[in-house]
Amino acid sequence: MVTTKEILMSEDRIERETLIAASLERVWSLVAQPGFWVADKASLPDTVAKEGESMVAKHPEHGDFPVRVEKVEPPTYLAYRWTSAFPGEELRESNSTLVEFTLTQEGDQTRLRVVESGFAALAGSEELRGQNLKDHSQGWPVELDALKARAEQAST
Repeated sequence: MVTTKEILMSEDRIERETLIAASLERVWSLVAQPGFWVADKASLPDTVAKEGESMVAKHPEHGDFPVRVEKVEPPTYLAYRWTSAFPGEELRESNSTLVEFTLTQEGDQTRLRVVESGFAALAGSEELRGQNLKDHSQGWPVELDALKARAEQAST
């Protein structure tokens, strides 16, 4: 069952949202783990987003991805920049996309919206940019569904 809603996709940005049956604080605690969407889950415990901090999200199959925390406004907004198309490279504006998470309380549930932008400005070929956008368009529903399952499991 697909629980993630596609809001918008262009050549430069992807927007998705999902409604999670968990408190805002619970969802925030998961979203505040830098690189949670790409990192091996075992490498995430005790990591909390701090504005300006950088880390490397490690994934056994896809490689290492530098992640920088751009902005933190607890418990409703987080922005990260990551080298999505260039694993292992030092993070720069030309090789990274911006991932923004917005959380909104809706009764006893939380709406989580993710916007990833900057694909059109990535260095490299048009083919690389297009493939990166396609991969992420397919990946966000999977990651958000996994996050939703983790958040809801803990709240029962």
